[in-house]
Amino acid sequence: MGSENSPEMEDRLQTAWENICSGLRRDLGAQIYGQWIKPVRMTAFDAADGSLTLTLPSEFAASWVRDRYADRLTLAWKNELPDVRTISFSARAGAARIAQVKRQKPVDPAPAFAAAEKGQFRLELDPRMTFDEFIAGHSNVLALNAAQRMADTEKPLFSPLYLQSSTGQGKTHLMHAIGHAYRDAFPESRIIYMSAERFMIEFVSAMRRNEAMEFKGALRQADLLMIDDIQFIVGKNSTQEEFLHTVDSLISQGKRIVVAADRPPQALDGVDQRLLSRLSMGLVADIQSAGLELRRDILEHRLAQMPHQDVPADVVEFLARTISRNLRELEGGLNKLLAYAQLTGRPITRELAEEQLSDILSACRRRITIDEIQRTVCEYYRLDRNEMSSKRRARAVARPRQVAMYLAKVMTPRSYPEIGRKFGGRDHSTVIHAVKLVEQLRGEDTEMDNDVRMLLRQLES
Repeated sequence: MGSENSPEMEDRLQTAWENICSGLRRDLGAQIYGQWIKPVRMTAFDAADGSLTLTLPSEFAASWVRDRYADRLTLAWKNELPDVRTISFSARAGAARIAQVKRQKPVDPAPAFAAAEKGQFRLELDPRMTFDEFIAGHSNVLALNAAQRMADTEKPLFSPLYLQSSTGQGKTHLMHAIGHAYRDAFPESRIIYMSAERFMIEFVSAMRRNEAMEFKGALRQADLLMIDDIQFIVGKNSTQEEFLHTVDSLISQGKRIVVAADRPPQALDGVDQRLLSRLSMGLVADIQSAGLELRRDILEHRLAQMPHQDVPADVVEFLARTISRNLRELEGGLNKLLAYAQLTGRPITRELAEEQLSDILSACRRRITIDEIQRTVCEYYRLDRNEMSSKRRARAVARPRQVAMYLAKVMTPRSYPEIGRKFGGRDHSTVIHAVKLVEQLRGEDTEMDNDVRMLLRQLES
């Protein structure tokens, strides 16, 4: 920060940003936080209108963070430092610093809830998060079908719908999709979608403006109410009480309610038992972690929307197999790889993916060892373990050894020379030949492809 700045404001901005970052690191996880939020810098604050400019290293990164985290960051700033009313994102050029603080009185912007507009909430839905863009798989089919029923013209058999999954498995996507579909079916309907964090902030703000009654009335007039990340509302007595009364009112009117959380209702700590009962009375739809086939389908679907991007099939397979913790990391990894290739002009290869996504890959990989791979391959082909290091070149021995080398490269972070040393001190060129040969054979020989798939499943399990 520049020396011309107000030291007091600099300290307040810095303290608020540190608190916000701490919360985002906890909520998003270290990998997503480090990839997208950690590079954010504060570069300008204007107290006249309460606008704060945040910058990132590239236009791509600025657009990515703006699209996915603008609302969350705005609410976090309002909660930590009310002087900040709006935020904007841009790519930075040169060193970042907070520009001179202007000391005029800030102007309050319109809140998300506006009593002056007959108790209306602004509906903000991501246009990309529709049912058409949601890729179905075994792990999410129940939640998808339930969400589609919730948005159907016919009255659903259950309400509330409680979507439950770990971070990054598609809960928020389904809620936005419900909103889009329901609005298309009922254009005049009253739809409210917000996070639990935003619900709390808007409720407190309405009370401070003496608009609590209008706020409550607007909530209870909703035809469709959707609250995301409901786990963050627990422990807040006043907001829990208000949410309970709102749920009761909407249920009695036969209206539709959707909530989402990262844990089942019974695992919500500090929740009022009455609210727990209401949340459990509808349908609890669990979204399991996405399997390999779904991860592969998602990557292929995204790439089909970008026909100008050349991503080899082996890179897609590599990403699908190794980035397995959540779908947000999977898409984030793909986007980071595409952005890097576009900005540097380097072709997308398996080696580039390993280089640029090392932080994500290291966190996602189960620590499979080359010894474990050799043991599994020998059991599968009924070979003595010593054959992995022997000099025998008979096909019955050499082919399983080549498969094991291929699996070692696919499933471990080891380099070609390191793998060669584990197979009797073979040269790295021998390992490269084995990997390319097995990749070729998988495309030509169904039996070989089935063998490799079976071994991959055994090792991954």
